[in-house]
Amino acid sequence: METVEVTSLSAEGQVLIPPRLRRQLGLAAGDKFVVVANGDAVILKRLHNPRLESFEELSRAARRRARELGLTKKDLERAIQKVRGR
Repeated sequence: METVEVTSLSAEGQVLIPPRLRRQLGLAAGDKFVVVANGDAVILKRLHNPRLESFEELSRAARRRARELGLTKKDLERAIQKVRGR
């Protein structure tokens, strides 16, 4: 269900998210957001820290793909050094 509230922009560019919406959405101080402008609408999308399981899945997939491509640990070390400009 959609909840509608009215708020305002401060001189410092801050927007207060009304307490009822913060509670409803489980928002807390320090939460991070992506801010998107869409016409005359401003959209806030809360960012979530990735779960450890997601990182582990990504790591497994990267290792599998590296093996499929025949990459060695030395190849990866050289690529890292190149990107770091060494």
